[in-house]
Amino acid sequence: MKVSFFACMVGFILDLIFGDPYWMFFHPARLIGHLITGTEKVCRKLFPKGKKGEFFGGMVLVFVVITIPVCMVTAIIYICRKINPIVGFLVESVLCYFLFATKSLKVESMKVWEALQYGTLEEGRKAVAMIVGRDVSSLTEEGVAKAAVETVAENTSDGIIAPMFYMMLGGVPLGYFYKAINTMDSMIGYKNDTYLYFGRVAARLDDLVNYIPARLSACFMLFAAYLLPGFNGRKAWEIYKRDHKKSASPNAAQTESVCAGAMEIQILGDAYYFGVLHKKDTIGDAEKKVSVDSIREVNRLLYGTVWIGMLLSCMIKGIILWYI
Repeated sequence: MKVSFFACMVGFILDLIFGDPYWMFFHPARLIGHLITGTEKVCRKLFPKGKKGEFFGGMVLVFVVITIPVCMVTAIIYICRKINPIVGFLVESVLCYFLFATKSLKVESMKVWEALQYGTLEEGRKAVAMIVGRDVSSLTEEGVAKAAVETVAENTSDGIIAPMFYMMLGGVPLGYFYKAINTMDSMIGYKNDTYLYFGRVAARLDDLVNYIPARLSACFMLFAAYLLPGFNGRKAWEIYKRDHKKSASPNAAQTESVCAGAMEIQILGDAYYFGVLHKKDTIGDAEKKVSVDSIREVNRLLYGTVWIGMLLSCMIKGIILWYI
């Protein structure tokens, strides 16, 4: 447990320094994505079309995609520890590093800032299309900036705090358990004709595993809003209480409501996905206009949140290990 604890901290630091090596062919997230795609093809051939067939096919996919990564990383760590404890620790640290996305979230969102600041609106749309799932062709400059802010706010939980929570709780295997579920949700957890039934188990499971991390993330972000200059902690708490349930997902609006209040802006609202208009409530009050610089500000909030999350997690985990 102590080795896993320190490996998580080292992985967190490595991510802050180097960012996500998304170019790497054998990156775990990419391999999990290939596994999902391949397993989906097999399951759709094995199970008949229709509500029941697609539902059970999706259930089998979830079992396969969770089991293989968890078993593989467990075996890798076990073998490396048997070879040499130091090798085991280094490998475990790298595996933790792959699960964090702090720097990559900042880098990708800042590409949107750079495109809007120094380029054209069309370049901004192309940049934000890389990090959001909505249609971006009709977005204004404010809409592009707002989409980037919303993505950073939501993924503070999904991309950083949630993996941290599960690694602190059960080491690397539990971290990859979460990563497999979250990746499935991002690939097949859609309410459209293709995935309404096939992706239902993955989507519901993602809601479940993110329930606690999303609320912890909101708490950490509230602390950051009170501590960091330029943010309104009181407003963050006010908007959180009012708007944290304004989402079809039970988890997404947790951090988004804190972010909107802390920055005194209004986010969300109606959006197009795959050509279909989805009606959404707005979150926050438009006391300030969402601008290009809002992207820089939300990244300050992101870093404050994840540092508070890591420090508090280390304190709690350290106390538990001390008494064990």
